Amino acid sequence: QVPLVESGGGEVQAGGSLRLSCTASTHRFRIYNMAWFRQAPGKEREFIAGITWNEDNTYYTDSVKGRFTCTRDNVKNTLYLQMNSLMPEDTAVYSCTANRLGNDFWGQGTQVTVSS
Repeated sequence: QVPLVESGGGEVQAGGSLRLSCTASTHRFRIYNMAWFRQAPGKEREFIAGITWNEDNTYYTDSVKGRFTCTRDNVKNTLYLQMNSLMPEDTAVYSCTANRLGNDFWGQGTQVTVSS
């Protein structure tokens, strides 16, 4: 089990920034690949960004490249998503997930609302 808790969501105006955090209550965090997903109302959940367990690689969906940065701190057992130049279409519930050997664990999500 990898219990995950997201934080840092909120409401921001277009062009603003937010930093999301996803904290695991286990040191096993460090061996898991991590990712951020989001789900907007009426839409399917979509992959946003991911980072390998050893930070060798990061991945982004095209719509956030150059605006979002995914990082992790394996000492603090925390995953981050720095979101800059936010747009109204970024409004969604953002969730983090830990994956290893086909096992997935999810946080409860945090709401991000971007007003125009």
